[in-house]
Amino acid sequence: MLMKNYPKKIPVFPLSNFIVFPNTTVPLNIFEPRYLKMTEDSMSTHRLIGIIQPKKTGDIKNPDLFDVGCVCRIVSFNETDDGRYIIILKGLNRFKKINEIQNDKLYRELNVDYGVYEQDENSEKENYEFNKLDKILQELKILFEKKGYHINWKDLENQNVYQTLSALSMASPFTILEKQILLESKNLKERRLKFEEILSTYNTDFSNIKTLQ
Repeated sequence: MLMKNYPKKIPVFPLSNFIVFPNTTVPLNIFEPRYLKMTEDSMSTHRLIGIIQPKKTGDIKNPDLFDVGCVCRIVSFNETDDGRYIIILKGLNRFKKINEIQNDKLYRELNVDYGVYEQDENSEKENYEFNKLDKILQELKILFEKKGYHINWKDLENQNVYQTLSALSMASPFTILEKQILLESKNLKERRLKFEEILSTYNTDFSNIKTLQ
């Protein structure tokens, strides 16, 4: 589906400290009634759901939302014996929130614009040298170990730059706002620079960096 064919009105699933990039896949366990209904409605129409982070402002049950999220397609759907849905989403294109739609549904909907991120259709084709990620990979390994995170670094090294930086952005032990900054970056070069800026704020000694094993 080309960007120009994505619906401008989409249901959204606000998830804190959870971002999705185009051309990545993520599993979700759906159990709340409003999101069960959202999934059912999406499956019966375009199979699209917007993933967006909530802010810490607004009503606790209806928090304000950040301006940028990612529209995703449901590529796998399974129902469990206890009534949950296990779905796999594939990120398609980032969007910018225009406004929230007032509706009588259990879940929230937004009017969105994809134009700011029209390059997402070709995101994996960005020409970028993997060695420019060396500093990030080395510093992240130290930070992840300090935080108790376990990452298969060999698998990452077998991916392209876009896949690697996306995976690290999604799995990183960063704050909601820091992840949002990475999500909103326009291209790989900008995201790498933002990544390095964020890493520099962490009180971690990177002075004795060793080669990734």
